[in-house]
Formats: sequence, structure tokens, C-alpha cells
Amino acid sequence: QVQLVESGGGLVQAGGSLRLSCTASGGAFSSYTMAWFRQAPGKEREFVAGISWNGDSTYYADSVKGRFTISKDNAKNTMYLQMNSLKPEDTALYYCAAGSFTVYSDPLRYRYRGQGTQVTVSS
Repeated sequence: QVQLVESGGGLVQAGGSLRLSCTASGGAFSSYTMAWFRQAPGKEREFVAGISWNGDSTYYADSVKGRFTISKDNAKNTMYLQMNSLKPEDTALYYCAAGSFTVYSDPLRYRYRGQGTQVTVSS
């Protein structure tokens, strides 16, 4: 059974940075396509970024393009989301997902999902 654990969330001022981590255990991490999603209270789940199994291809939502960077370290079984120039509208619960044929914007298309880490950006 694959488990995904997110970390790195917290409270930051607008314009600041955070780096989220998603560490996997119990599976073939290096073969997984993975993604980050977020959900703010009262809003729909939103695709944030995705990465192919080997890290060669990355995808971003328009709302974060140029500010966020997704990466994957197969040796450490960890995926990252570097978030710069944070805005109050980035406030949400961020969670990772793994195990799909390709990068999908629907988290239900992934076999595994974490519980999330809270990011709060103050103005």
C-alpha cells in the first residue's frame, strides 16, 4: 500500500516562499506520474502542477505558472513544489497525488492521494 505524506505548509506573508514536499512509501515511486492539487474553503479542487514519472515533463495551472516549480527526486522518493511570490489567493489545503498513466487535472484519476498540508498566505 502506497502512502503519501505532505509537509512544508505554513503561514507566510504575501510575496514570500514555501517549499512543499510529498514523500512516498510502499511503492515504485520512480515510475509514478505525480501532481499537486489544492482546495480552498468553499471552492472547487484545483489542479496546481504535474510531473511525468522521469521528471522530463511538467505542467502548471495558469494561476501559478512562473511562480511555482514542481520537481521530483526519485532517489529520495519525494516530490516538491517550490512556491514563490505567494498571494493570498494561494491559501488552500495542498495535497499530492500519484500513480496515473499521464498527468491529469482530476485527482480521482490518480491511484494514491495524500491528506494534505495547509498553506496560508496573509496580505
